[in-house]
Amino acid sequence: MKTIRTVFGKEVRDNFRDRRTLISALLMGPLFGPILFAFVINLSLKQSLSDASQPLELPVIGREHAPNLVAFLESNNIVVVDGPESRDAAIAGVSRGDHDVVLVIPPDFGEDLAKLVPATIEVITDQANTQAERETRRARRALNAYNQELAGMRLVVRGVSPVIMRPLNIDEVDVSTPSGRSAILLGMMSYFFIFAILTGGMNLAIDATAGERERGSLEPLLCLPVKRDNLIFGKIFAACFFMAISLALSLTSFYVTLKFVPLQDLGMTPNFGIDVVPVAFLLLAPFALVGASLMTLVASFTKSFKEAQTWVSVVLLAPTMPILVVSILMVRPSTALMFIPSLSQHLLLVDLIKNEPLNPLHIAVSVIGTLAIGAILTWICARLYRREGLLG
Repeated sequence: MKTIRTVFGKEVRDNFRDRRTLISALLMGPLFGPILFAFVINLSLKQSLSDASQPLELPVIGREHAPNLVAFLESNNIVVVDGPESRDAAIAGVSRGDHDVVLVIPPDFGEDLAKLVPATIEVITDQANTQAERETRRARRALNAYNQELAGMRLVVRGVSPVIMRPLNIDEVDVSTPSGRSAILLGMMSYFFIFAILTGGMNLAIDATAGERERGSLEPLLCLPVKRDNLIFGKIFAACFFMAISLALSLTSFYVTLKFVPLQDLGMTPNFGIDVVPVAFLLLAPFALVGASLMTLVASFTKSFKEAQTWVSVVLLAPTMPILVVSILMVRPSTALMFIPSLSQHLLLVDLIKNEPLNPLHIAVSVIGTLAIGAILTWICARLYRREGLLG
């Protein structure tokens, strides 16, 4: 243990002395991710909320053919303006981005309504344009409301109650909570946390083998009268130490930046207060041993620090792939999934954000299973550290 503590202290001091590497590992990853996340979410929410409240300027071709429709649209916070000269000009304008959406009302619109024939209205839009899609949805909602109003009036004129067209009265009962709804947006935070863990100790893990070999200091180090296992254990634990610091900084950064995201305007209240931060740290911290040992293992097969960086950058993506898959498929937590590192931490963190009670069995399996896999990888690193081929 004394040897391990000595190597651990030496690696920690050396890493603190390398200011550039330290800033890159402990500032760029833990701080840049939360700031970028908060900026993008904040910008998207503000744009969506402002678009919903602002009047929609809607170009209409043939507005003179449907004065009642125009009046209805204007009563729904839509400003009707003259559209392009023709339908072809409207299509060209929408394609160029001059207009987001254009309505085309044909000359026989009023005639068809009088004959009780379904009247046609063309909605010209570009669905590949997200801004245009939002404005198109607003225009469609207003047209559907006008369509239902006309249908109701026709039934009333004929002495038929409009209720007859609604045989079912569907009431939706939403059982979600404000914290649960916030997990829709904040579930991706675990990706940033896992990434912060890995980047926090990446350079130190690479330096344990590839960097020492490239500088020529690995051979004198291995000639010392100490067990090689203790040397690699000290280096891996030092990498875990910086990964833990990076995780703590990332969690704290997210706690601060979430205060500037207007999730409450969407009925979302994330369960990520100051009391949740240490709980999340304890749930995520076991993954540091897996990350440190895995990157050290990969670096032991490389000849230089640059080559090790190339291979380790691929390793950075591997733990995040299960998170991406379960986020798309909306997988519920189960005991079997708790054996998978990174995935188990993600599922537990999502439940924590939802303010749902955590299953003690799931926590135990996740922590013990992740630490066991990390211990196995550490043992493999120790075995590889004994081989003479390590010197290149």
